[in-house]
Amino acid sequence: MTSLTDRPLRIGTRKSPMALAQTEHVRALLHQLDPTLTTEAVPIETEADMWQGDLAQLGGKGLFVKAIDVQLQRGDIDMAIHCLKDVPGDIPLPEGLVFAAMLPRGDVRDVLVVPEGSDVKRLEDLPAGALVGSSSVRRKAQINRARPDLQVVRIRGTVGTRLDKMDGTKAMDAELSAMVLASSGLERLGLTDRARQVFEPDEILPAVGAGVLALECRKADADVTGLLLRLNDARTQTEATAERVLLHGLRGHCNSPIAGYCVTEPDGQLSLRGMVFSRDGSKFVHAHFWGEGLNDPAVLGSRVCAELLRQGARDIIEGIPH
Repeated sequence: MTSLTDRPLRIGTRKSPMALAQTEHVRALLHQLDPTLTTEAVPIETEADMWQGDLAQLGGKGLFVKAIDVQLQRGDIDMAIHCLKDVPGDIPLPEGLVFAAMLPRGDVRDVLVVPEGSDVKRLEDLPAGALVGSSSVRRKAQINRARPDLQVVRIRGTVGTRLDKMDGTKAMDAELSAMVLASSGLERLGLTDRARQVFEPDEILPAVGAGVLALECRKADADVTGLLLRLNDARTQTEATAERVLLHGLRGHCNSPIAGYCVTEPDGQLSLRGMVFSRDGSKFVHAHFWGEGLNDPAVLGSRVCAELLRQGARDIIEGIPH
């Protein structure tokens, strides 16, 4: 159990500039709740951060959270901050851990970024055969669906590192004409001026949990759980629940291009879209339902999942190598 008066609240986080910026944001929110509270950021290098190859070969992006969760279970830290889209949806949270809060959702959209000095403004401006960088199989499938003549290549590293590579300050084997990144990541780093085209969700459907920061702690730690609960945004939690129930039911692996996005309509009704793609985007299934009646996010997620499976999502997922 943690007493919030006898020592700092230790916050586990990845070491990337974006993760540290997110941590400072959460620390400021906690201080607003309790000006007497002291906090301490504990940067943790995860296995995925150290690996420079394809994440699929290592076990997927869930490794971004695994090392942090282990330290949380051991009591080395008191809470953790995760981008919800990086948290595996096919397995439960580690024993004893709980998401006590989800912060109000940030921008879920993806954006097109081009090298400094480029006159490209939209995806359609790129010449046939141009190289487009992306770390996401979901983005790759949807870019190829819109422009099958482009070459989408894997590029890893922090957002700053990726921009440096594209701008040519670090040597590359081939020259990138553009990249597709998360808008929210650019915003947290103060780099929104680099975005040329903003893709609306009907152009590139977001990842499950996109734009959501989840605050995790030990379920038995009543002090921390109670504190974090005060930061929870009920709307975000409801929408994210629908998306993660969809993801869990599809049982996709780390190489599965799966997208899911839930919104709350002006009348309060939930709306959930889900898509599953082949790697090149040439095959896909799509389902869109509203939370009629009970408007229950778990029921809605299950319904969209069932429709995708009826349309052949399982065959698409199983046809993609792990």
